[in-house]
This record gives sequence, structure tokens and C-alpha cells, in this order.
Amino acid sequence: MEDKRVVHIVDDEDAIRRSAGFMLKKSGFAVTPWVSGVEFLKNVKHAEQGCILLDVRMPEMDGLEVQQQLGERGVSMPVVVLTGHGDVSIAVRAMKAGAVDFIEKPFEKAVLLTAIESAFERLSDTEGRASRAADATILIAALSAREQDVLKGLAQGLPNKTIAYDLGISPRTVEVHRANLMVKLGVRSLSEALRIAFSAGVTG
Repeated sequence: MEDKRVVHIVDDEDAIRRSAGFMLKKSGFAVTPWVSGVEFLKNVKHAEQGCILLDVRMPEMDGLEVQQQLGERGVSMPVVVLTGHGDVSIAVRAMKAGAVDFIEKPFEKAVLLTAIESAFERLSDTEGRASRAADATILIAALSAREQDVLKGLAQGLPNKTIAYDLGISPRTVEVHRANLMVKLGVRSLSEALRIAFSAGVTG
């Protein structure tokens, strides 16, 4: 019998732990809930290898701090961050620090499962980082100069209005460039676009 893949849900909200846990269990994953980042860090040395679904806004220690601590302790489990609506700048910081993906609350089952699957792909793909970086660089090179400027703004976690102001163009034009660059990159979400940007070394 194949071992179930383990997802560690680190979130102070009981409702989120329950709902995400239910969705993941129904999809064949094993789930270990943690009520705080502090509790998870205390036990991570003995935790089963898997991936981490990590809330960014928690008391005591927020998700970014937990992520930093995991890195300092040499924990290589891939991280998917949970953000509140509009917390894009925090999500960008998490992805710069190595998170595989981010999803906004409230989330749909399909979005959650896609993010978790990509995390497990990263876990099993230890040799693919160099090829991903090369592919990402080729994709970025195909963007126009203005589209690359907009992508750099997104990689800084800036909203469209700020990017527009910085570039001296209208917010509507930024939206058009953003839509075009996502088509050229072959992605449907901001997190996918950011993953390509960071793989290619674009940090804004």
C-alpha cells in the first residue's frame, strides 16, 4: 500500500484547519494540524516529511518568521502560504523566501489541491531547479520591455496603481500588460507568474 502524502496545516484558526484538512483528506492526503507556528517548530524535528500549508497571519509568530526559522533549521519541506484577501505583498515576500505557492482565503478545493500538488512535485524534484531557471529565463526574455517592467513591479508586491505611477502609465495599461505577460508565460495566476519570475532571478 502506498504511503499517504502528509500535509502539515499550520494555522491558528480552527475553522481553516478543519476545512482544509477535510478537503485534503477527501483527496487522499494525510493531514497533521498545528495550532501555531511555535508549536510546529517545537516538533518539526520529529514531524513526518511532507509539505506545509502555512498561514501568514498568526499570533506569537507569523508565517514569514516561521518560514525563516524553518530555513535556518535546514527544514526542506516545501511551503504553501495562506494569505488573507489583499495580502499580496506578504505572499510575494514568502515566495521570495522560497514558498512554492500562495493561496488566498477563502479558497476553493481545486485551488488548494493544485497548490499542494505543486508543492509535492517540488519535494520530489531535487534536480529540476536548474532547468526551471533556464526555462524561466527564456520565457522572461520573450516579454516586451514594458511587460518586464510590470513583472518587476509585481515581484516587489506592488499594486497596479503603484506600478502605473512608477512607470508613468495608466492603471488600465498596467492591467493590459499584466494580462499579456501572463498569456506569454502560459500562466493563469499571479503566484505562477511570480514563481517563473523568481526562478529567473527577477526580484524587482
